[in-house]
Amino acid sequence: MTESDLTEIAAFGYERARDELVNVVKMLEQGGLDLDDSLSLWERGEALANRCEEHLAGARKRVEDALSHRTTEN
Repeated sequence: MTESDLTEIAAFGYERARDELVNVVKMLEQGGLDLDDSLSLWERGEALANRCEEHLAGARKRVEDALSHRTTEN
């Protein structure tokens, strides 16, 4: 993975990162790639999975904050 690849993935929204991760998994499951290509895809998949986790953590925090705010108002 290059720095450019990581910068590109960092700009992905959740759905784009998830969809690309699904494609990476499909390609890896199909096999037929040489070791270097497989490792590159796996690294990209890891970066995409991390991006999805960042989005989910942010959404989780927003829900927790909203619930906390609602509780303090009552």
